[in-house]
Amino acid sequence: MKTTLELLEKLIAFPTVSSESNLEIIGFLRLFLIERGFEVYQIDDPLEKKAGLFASIGPGGPGGILLSGHTDVVPTQEQNWSRPDFRLTLEKNRAYGRGTTDMKGFVASMLYAAELASQAKLNQPLKLALSYDEEVGCVGIKKMIGELASKIGLPDVAIVGEPTAMQVAIGHKGKSAIRATCAGQSGHSSLAPRFVNALHIATDFVDGLRYLQNEMATSGARDEHYDIPYSTVHVGKLQGGIALNIVPDNAVIDFEYRYLAADNGEHLMNKIRAVAEQTVSKYRVGFPAAAIELDNYNSYPGLDVPADSDVISQVQHFAQSNSTTKVAFGTEAGYFDGLGIPTVVCGPGNMEEQGHKPDEHITLEQLAACDAMMTRIVQKLSDQT
Repeated sequence: MKTTLELLEKLIAFPTVSSESNLEIIGFLRLFLIERGFEVYQIDDPLEKKAGLFASIGPGGPGGILLSGHTDVVPTQEQNWSRPDFRLTLEKNRAYGRGTTDMKGFVASMLYAAELASQAKLNQPLKLALSYDEEVGCVGIKKMIGELASKIGLPDVAIVGEPTAMQVAIGHKGKSAIRATCAGQSGHSSLAPRFVNALHIATDFVDGLRYLQNEMATSGARDEHYDIPYSTVHVGKLQGGIALNIVPDNAVIDFEYRYLAADNGEHLMNKIRAVAEQTVSKYRVGFPAAAIELDNYNSYPGLDVPADSDVISQVQHFAQSNSTTKVAFGTEAGYFDGLGIPTVVCGPGNMEEQGHKPDEHITLEQLAACDAMMTRIVQKLSDQT
């Protein structure tokens, strides 16, 4: 535990909020891995001062086991912390600090595995993926994933270390984030009935989305392994209007849908397009320019591992856990799964109880369990059989 806690202390000290550059922590991670004999590839973001890493040690080419973690964290502003947010604090068998659970605890344990692997005679490679901008919709790995095969080769197994309390998670929903721009007709509010109010279009559209949500809840696909066992639509923001005495000609809605594997994401998007068209059709009778434009500006795939997949029993052995679960939050696992890599999610900490909260923490017991998993992984990669 001493090595992992020392590493976690260093990682927490980097304030890698997604809105800021992560190049300092990437520099630290890159040097750490190079010094231990890893082949390291830095994947720079084409537009921002950010980067991710792919790294490998052991026999070259495809195969082996890949461990995946992200370097960014959510902000701490406007949260009431009773301990320093970007400094590790140890109290009563807990490690406090932003990212301890989500997910620098796992990243520290990844580095512990790297240390072990550098001292072992590996017969299969240990591979690492360290990404950025996961907290804003798995943006970084989406830009990196195309380089994986050419840089370090596709692994036989991938483990994404988001916090699952060391249970093996075999599924999560996919997600799309959408911006709906509603076009109406401006005019003086004293003559409001003569014009098309963009906020009226927007609120009617929201009503349509609520009806669609009810339809999915009552007659859509279901998976009882999830707390919310159906696909969901959530409206998060609605903006419009510049003055009370002006009929607004523009309104913007930000919303998302999270969908089960049994619900095709594009099929749900087509239903949303139909709701938009149905909403504006009544306004076009008097104002043909009425419109709702939909911009699907970010999305990531879900994960649904077959119950008989060998990767489940293999990672259960590493984690010493007999259970499986499906998680409510999204992860980067779907991108690895999309390359045909058997992938699960398994890491220390509890997202619901600790992730994204003030005084975020992880128990030392969970970190120790993750370190033990790393030891078994390196032993497996060193196995002569």
